[in-house]
Amino acid sequence: MKAAEFHQARKFAETASGRIAYVESGTGPAALFVHGFPLNGFAWRGALEDLAATRRCIALDLMGLGYTEVGVEQNLEFDQQAAMIAGFLDRLGLSQVDLIGNDTGAGISQVFAARYPSRLRSLTLTNCEVHDLWPNAMLKSVLDQFADPSIIATLNAMLQSPAVARQAFSSVYEDPEHIPDEAFKTYFEPVLSSDQRSRNLRRFASLGNVQVMVSVAPQLRELAVPTQVVWGDADTVFDVKSVDWLKNNVGGVRRVIMVPRGKLFFPEEHPKLMSVLLREFWRSLS
Repeated sequence: MKAAEFHQARKFAETASGRIAYVESGTGPAALFVHGFPLNGFAWRGALEDLAATRRCIALDLMGLGYTEVGVEQNLEFDQQAAMIAGFLDRLGLSQVDLIGNDTGAGISQVFAARYPSRLRSLTLTNCEVHDLWPNAMLKSVLDQFADPSIIATLNAMLQSPAVARQAFSSVYEDPEHIPDEAFKTYFEPVLSSDQRSRNLRRFASLGNVQVMVSVAPQLRELAVPTQVVWGDADTVFDVKSVDWLKNNVGGVRRVIMVPRGKLFFPEEHPKLMSVLLREFWRSLS
């Protein structure tokens, strides 16, 4: 899916949390894809195309990111993002979905699973925030950068020059040269389009979410939703010890798959791998 097609396909769902931007493709049981920070639903473009024959694939933009529209005072922490997803599913008339998350999208997916387990057929988690095992030194440095207003000038430089963006994102992509120029434009353009959107972007990066993640641990231990963990083993943002925590503390875990050389955003770089693993997992549940 090219950026022009992504923009043309965009819809909005009116919810109590705001106007939630989303793109969908395909028919069948619904699968909801939740992106990471500071990306948007375009990160799932490959999976949406690959899986459209077997699923109604939906990729939303989280509050504070992408093209979703929220108020200046809207709470953007993980528990409120999970509540937004519940309202979004209500608005689309969806009682259950297969939920797939990457990075912060998978952290929020854990909160959603803990709070709304009956809304899930299955859960797929990739590299993400886990309990109190984050942030490591690298992620803390990134969060500190976003706390400084100068990050907006840095992101504007990335918007103007994909080469600058690729260099900055070299730690989260296995090969940033394979990420098209239009991807960086699609990620940065909406969040830099107004002062309010830029403030929301900066507010999104909150360490208050550590407490939210810790708070849902008891519910995750009781979770019966079939869950798979797919983890890039070269990630420097979230430590690999997180995998053991998920395996031992999420009740529904059926399998754990390590992706050699995979970095944080490997699902975007390797959509066909994700599609194969998702189809295989979903078939095993039928």
